[in-house]
Amino acid sequence: MERLTVEEFKEARKTPLVVVLDDVRSMYNVGSVFRTGDAFRIEALYLCGISATPPATEIHKTALGAEDSVEWHHFDTALEAVEKLRGEGYEVWSVEQCENSTKLNEFTPVKGKRYAVVLGNEVKGVHQEVIDASDGCLEIPQLGTKHSMNVSVTAGIVMYKFVFV
Repeated sequence: MERLTVEEFKEARKTPLVVVLDDVRSMYNVGSVFRTGDAFRIEALYLCGISATPPATEIHKTALGAEDSVEWHHFDTALEAVEKLRGEGYEVWSVEQCENSTKLNEFTPVKGKRYAVVLGNEVKGVHQEVIDASDGCLEIPQLGTKHSMNVSVTAGIVMYKFVFV
C-alpha cells in the first residue's frame, strides 16, 4: 500500500500546513486529528491549553501511532501559537462561524504558501482573541439543522482542502 515508515514520514516533504487545536478537550478528537494529519502529511500539530498531549492511551487509540510520526508542540494558549506562526510568515485562519467569514468552498489556498488553521473547543469554539489575531475565519457551509460538526471531522475537511486544491 506504499505506506511510509515513521522515519520516512519525518523526512518526507510536508504539506505547508500547521493545525492548531485550541482547548480541544477530548483525547479521542486529538488522536483523530493526529491520524488525519499523518494522512495529509501536515507539517505539525500544535496542541494548546487543555488539549491533551502524547503519550496518552486515549490519543493512541484513535491516532494509531500517528502521534509518533506527526511533529507536535504544546503551547499554554492558542494565542501564543498563533503569534509564533504569524512571526514565522504563516497565514493563519480560524475555522469558526463568524461575521465576514470566508466559506471554505470559496477559498483557494495558494500552492506553496504556508498556512495554519485553528480549530476550537468542542463547545466554545475558537477563543475570540485567537480569532482577532487570525488573518480571517473559514466556515464550512452546512445544510442541516445543526450548525456545528465534530472538531475531528472539521479538521479532516479543512486539511483536505489545503492538500488537494
